[in-house]
Amino acid sequence: MLAITGCSQLLTLRGPARPRIGAELRELGVIENATVLIDGERIVAVGPSNGVKIPAACETMDASGRVVTPGFVDAHTHPVFAGLRAAGFEERGADGEAFDMSARWSGMRATVRRTRAASEQQLFEIARRHAQWFLRCGTTTIEAKSGFGLTVADELKQLKVIRRLDTEGIIRTVPTFFGASEAPDEYRGRPREYTDLVIREMIPKAAAQKLAEYCDVFCEPGVFGILESRQILQAARTAGLGIRMHVDQLSDSNGAALAAEMGAVTADHLECTDSAGIASLCAARVQPVLLPASVYGIRSQNYADARGMIEAELAIVLATDFNPLSPSTPSMPMVISLAANEMRMTPAESITAATVNAAYSLGRGGQIGSIEPGKLADIVIHDCRDYRELAYLFGVEHPVHTLLGGRVVHSR
Repeated sequence: MLAITGCSQLLTLRGPARPRIGAELRELGVIENATVLIDGERIVAVGPSNGVKIPAACETMDASGRVVTPGFVDAHTHPVFAGLRAAGFEERGADGEAFDMSARWSGMRATVRRTRAASEQQLFEIARRHAQWFLRCGTTTIEAKSGFGLTVADELKQLKVIRRLDTEGIIRTVPTFFGASEAPDEYRGRPREYTDLVIREMIPKAAAQKLAEYCDVFCEPGVFGILESRQILQAARTAGLGIRMHVDQLSDSNGAALAAEMGAVTADHLECTDSAGIASLCAARVQPVLLPASVYGIRSQNYADARGMIEAELAIVLATDFNPLSPSTPSMPMVISLAANEMRMTPAESITAATVNAAYSLGRGGQIGSIEPGKLADIVIHDCRDYRELAYLFGVEHPVHTLLGGRVVHSR
């Protein structure tokens, strides 16, 4: 057994067995001077230090007056690829140009070529390094998308790497098939044929091999329109996959309305979604996944309307959008800081959106996202005394220890 003692503030995130909305987002379930008792992978007791009995033979870890939180749950990442685009980033900086669709396509082509050329083992080694970045930042679970292979074999290759990260206990992963991220070079000018390939071959094989739980589509003019997106998602639903969507990132193209119509679990990005789109999401109980680091990375100021979504009682989620196509971060503390500073979310709302709400968006709310008896002991000890420092001090590597199922997987 393991006891974590000396927690200045233990953020339990305890509450109703569902994602949090409205004022609930600010309820962190803070216990001061707290202790957490862990047996194997799971939490067995939580409370004030004078109320938790520690067995005589129990190992202890002294938090030394630090803040302790659940492991962050990053509900939107693209971690399996070959080749970061540092050179392209430097060129863009010299030109002073903002991100646009042509820049995305140029970067996508380069990443697809390198990812196709890499072996499954090479991709695994790269992804394992990325996983270590997430753990250093306090993230213990990631939703991980494919989308840089764009052939049947290469999409499955990425999904196998994602599964291996999970089965080898490196980081918890929730796999999403994202072959509908773009049409590759060989299908330029023939988008209908690529859509057919996604529907008839990629989705059935990913589902049959149990390599994906969800299917995502980039619903945006010039990528996959409303008609193609609907067809892809219908095929995914028929194959037994849940639905997630990239919508309304660069334009308001009624993507939020389609997410509501299709019963998507999440609608991600939403930077251009208007009040009607928010109302559609609310009516269908779709969770919005907001990605402020993505907005920062493409040199935009068009952040999603987080306050409008909270006021509409949507169960808001925050995620990194870690990817190779634009400057990005694996750091949920950085995202929490951006959300508080640029999207007018409070630190408490941001932490809830990055933990328990994100867990529910991945179908894991009963296992992770809060520190409660019976749940997995995915826990982070941060080098701060007040949880608001997680939002106030940006660029700081707050986590001192990251635990995954009671195992210390990162320390500094």
